[in-house]
Amino acid sequence: MNIGNPLDFTDRVVVVTGGTKGIGFTIAETFLDAGAHVVVCGRGEPRSLPSAGTRQAVFLAADVRDPEAASGLVDGAVARFGRLDVLVNNAGGSPDADAATVSPRFVEKIVALNLLAPFYTAQAANRVMRDQDEGGSVINIGSVSAHDPQPGTAAYSAAKAGLLGLTRALALEWAPKVRVNHITTGLIRTESAASVYGEDGGAAVAGVIPMGRMALPEDVALTCLYLAGDLARYVNGADVPVHGGGELPARYLAAKSSGAL
Repeated sequence: MNIGNPLDFTDRVVVVTGGTKGIGFTIAETFLDAGAHVVVCGRGEPRSLPSAGTRQAVFLAADVRDPEAASGLVDGAVARFGRLDVLVNNAGGSPDADAATVSPRFVEKIVALNLLAPFYTAQAANRVMRDQDEGGSVINIGSVSAHDPQPGTAAYSAAKAGLLGLTRALALEWAPKVRVNHITTGLIRTESAASVYGEDGGAAVAGVIPMGRMALPEDVALTCLYLAGDLARYVNGADVPVHGGGELPARYLAAKSSGAL
């Protein structure tokens, strides 16, 4: 079997939502480096765009929580490049909030960003991909919170659990032309990590991860390359954990700190 270069995305077209910062920025740069044409979106144009060598991502303004804007994003990418091969639903996130007092408006916004927006964008992408000979790939960036919620994340955890369920449902409906997969991300070192994990760059929390470190954005980006490419041609409806093995059980850490282990 001749597999060629499965990480060569030359002339393929990739849309990355939330691709102007953080993990999405690195995902966009990784696809650019692999030869793809990349479109990123956000509500406002950033000061800098993802790039690789002399090649740069194309920015389209879009609030993907709006179904019309999500559809317009896909239409804009197709108008520019003539096709769409990969959609990475990366836009998401939430500040911590007390579930007992959080406002309905807050809950609606978090669910809209983390669940409804990926649904709307995937629908638009599917309308294009299903008519292409090569089909396409949708990758949803989820969170370990869908499996293991933390205090202060009720709305976010519920939305991310919904995203995982959505992935599996769409994988059933849209195969074989369009594959839909999910990445469960764990603790990731980004520019905003200090405000979440401490000023030590995550060194303290790294001790609870079997791999001994927090994930880097490129760990997620490389998994996107795999899921979008031919190596994963039969991978559909999968939940790929990119969390270093999860977190060590509290009882183990307590026993270790007491000297019992």
